[in-house]
Amino acid sequence: MKVRISTKAVYHKVAEVEINIPDMENEKVLDYLLENENLYTDKIDEKLSEKEYDYGSGYEGGPHMVREVYLDGKNFGGHL
Repeated sequence: MKVRISTKAVYHKVAEVEINIPDMENEKVLDYLLENENLYTDKIDEKLSEKEYDYGSGYEGGPHMVREVYLDGKNFGGHL
């Protein structure tokens, strides 16, 4: 009998940039950012490429590693 054990380890990167935007009501900021992604996407991508990976999901309490067992191609018993 064979079982397959799968491990998924989670790593993440965090990058931040600051951009100037016109004065506007707080409720309009998200729409402005969505409509003007060109103002920050290249900058964020560049910062991300400079960063090292950190272990974990980046969220406290979240799973950082999951092991599952498969028997006959089906998940058997969930997580280890």
